[in-house]
Amino acid sequence: MRVRTGRITVATALVAVLLGGATGCGTGAERTDPGDSTEGGAVTGSLTVLAAASLTESFTRIGRDFEAAHPGTTVTFSFGGSSTLATQINQGAPADVFASASPTNLRTVTEAGNGAGEPATFARNQLVIAVPEGNPDRVAGLADLVRPGVKVALCAAQVPCGAAATKAVTAAGVRLTPVTFEQDVKAALAKVRLGEVDAALVYRTDVRAAAAEVDGVEFAESASAVNDYPIVALRDAPNPTAAGAFVAYVLAEPGRRALAEAGFQLP
Repeated sequence: MRVRTGRITVATALVAVLLGGATGCGTGAERTDPGDSTEGGAVTGSLTVLAAASLTESFTRIGRDFEAAHPGTTVTFSFGGSSTLATQINQGAPADVFASASPTNLRTVTEAGNGAGEPATFARNQLVIAVPEGNPDRVAGLADLVRPGVKVALCAAQVPCGAAATKAVTAAGVRLTPVTFEQDVKAALAKVRLGEVDAALVYRTDVRAAAAEVDGVEFAESASAVNDYPIVALRDAPNPTAAGAFVAYVLAEPGRRALAEAGFQLP
């Protein structure tokens, strides 16, 4: 299984194919990659999943489990900001599945006609304040982030963690001025891990994954900014059978268990 964290930059004409045996706008004869065989409906071949950065740890595990459950499959992930991934899909980046940290970003894909079937919410996530291990600045809530000298990182507003942070900060009634806006939640967390900022608003799951280096501070206003995570197979998936099987796997017990153990809330 391959994991890519950088942006997809290749835009190609996508092959229109069938999704899980349903009628689409292309035929299996158009597929020329022997690694994407779905002959007889078997789940095999390569599969490309574009997923929100906050899903890195949980989806990497799910990908390994999916490959074990379906010998002959190879799952490649590209993790990043949901808004960036949605743009890449709509511009023609080849992919089979999109998992977003926000319904808003996934909606841009389905409204462009690039989804196959109805999206399904598979997880929810909530913000915490990430601080260096030991919480040296004694941060107890959002109000502490506006103290003089406290440097804060936020996700950019178009990214789901940034939109959630805006809602939470507004609910708290504080005027927060971050020193940096990052393009995904992992980048915001990295600023804390590297000592470049004193705090960042990130998801609970990201703090759990980095528990050896950072602490998480819960704050009440995060309850007003819980993000739903939807997933959908893509209309022009090069491997539609595997795409449908992966979505089903995420929604089934093995996927739910991995997500819950990573700290996600389950719908």
